[in-house]
Amino acid sequence: MHRPPADPAAADGRLARGERRRASIIASTLRDIEERGVAGVTHRTVAERAGVRPSLVAYHFATLDDLLVAALESAAAQYREQYEALVAAGTTPLAAIARIVADASGPGRARALAERELILLAARRPALRPLTTHWSELVAQAVSGHTTDPQAVQVVIAVTDGICTRILLGETDIDADAIHARLERLLAALW
Repeated sequence: MHRPPADPAAADGRLARGERRRASIIASTLRDIEERGVAGVTHRTVAERAGVRPSLVAYHFATLDDLLVAALESAAAQYREQYEALVAAGTTPLAAIARIVADASGPGRARALAERELILLAARRPALRPLTTHWSELVAQAVSGHTTDPQAVQVVIAVTDGICTRILLGETDIDADAIHARLERLLAALW
């Protein structure tokens, strides 16, 4: 029996639907991490939040580590996209970093919390380690117009991490302009 060729448009529709589900699962994972912490994330909790069956989560992400790796990749990609959009709109690279850090107290809180927890988890889960350098690389790129000294770059990375952590802990209420001014002063002192 001869079967007619599959409809490419239908196949594309299924692929697009699958990608939307996968993205929804990853977004649900990030929200779960924000609310429950990494320890509270399971295929079942993510499935509930995403409105899909746990078997569908397991289909896309066989292990919990696979799911956490995808969540960390997503957070890193979101940082990169936000940074590039800000720079394309005329924001200086250092001011773009300041804006992203400041967003940890508002619209970027879920992503920042998830990213911080996943980076700490990488100390125990090797599968996450290769993904922990994305933020540092983004900050290094932004600082490259100010200094090429690798130690100065590491200091700026540490300071942005520290400010973000203090924001997430609710210890400081600082806006993007104030963060940018602090980073500028820091670079002037280091350079």
